Amino acid sequence: MADAAPASPVALRSARHYGFFHVVFSRFFGRHMGALRIPPWGLPQDPPAGTPLIVLANHPSWWDGVAFMLLSARLFPRREIYIPMDAAALGKYRFMRRIGCFGIEPGPRGAVAFLRTAKEVLAAPRAMLWMNAPGRFQDVRDRPVFLAPGVTRLTEMAPDAVVVPLALDYVFWTERRPDMLAAFGEPLHAADLNALDREAREEAIRAALTATMDRLAEEAMTRDPARFTVVAEGAEGMGGIYEAWRRTLAAIRGRRFDPRHATPPSTP
Repeated sequence: MADAAPASPVALRSARHYGFFHVVFSRFFGRHMGALRIPPWGLPQDPPAGTPLIVLANHPSWWDGVAFMLLSARLFPRREIYIPMDAAALGKYRFMRRIGCFGIEPGPRGAVAFLRTAKEVLAAPRAMLWMNAPGRFQDVRDRPVFLAPGVTRLTEMAPDAVVVPLALDYVFWTERRPDMLAAFGEPLHAADLNALDREAREEAIRAALTATMDRLAEEAMTRDPARFTVVAEGAEGMGGIYEAWRRTLAAIRGRRFDPRHATPPSTP
């Protein structure tokens, strides 16, 4: 007897589960990160309703999945996110099937199955597909940016789609906890990409993602939080007994307590 076809990610996704785990991921982020920051030029525009949306990100860290969850919920509230991930890893976190994740197997057969599922997902109303374009971890400084097999064919699955590059980075500045940085690049239209042969299409996608990553890196090197918009806030300061003592001293002296190690200069 043939194996039953895997359940559709669209059918498996649960708004209730998604809402619950968004709260879980947000609290986890709050305990371990300082802030999620986006430069104003990197804020996205949601395409018109009914337009399939494909977000292609680099893949520097384990935290990328948390970034997807926070960014999608805060910046695309009208949309439903779907994320492909390694089938073996998804087997360890089966609950993630209920929040829009679906497994992909390695090899040619896995690539064919991925494209078939991506086509189904992108045909769903309000759906958007987010994925790490390299398909594997790659340092933000490594060039050229790798694109996994199948990425260049996504636009063939959804000829009306808009493709948006997303740059992610994680930095330690002056605080104990790192900051998560993100920036969306200029959108690409599937119709324009499909007019190119696949080799030229790959280069166009790579160039757009690389340019966004390079621009975000320039912002990160300024180490200036004022150049960014805060999308989500985490914890600041050292915490523990030392911070409790500092807070008490500030109260005794009648001063407002600031937990940050470095206080940004006041705006003139």
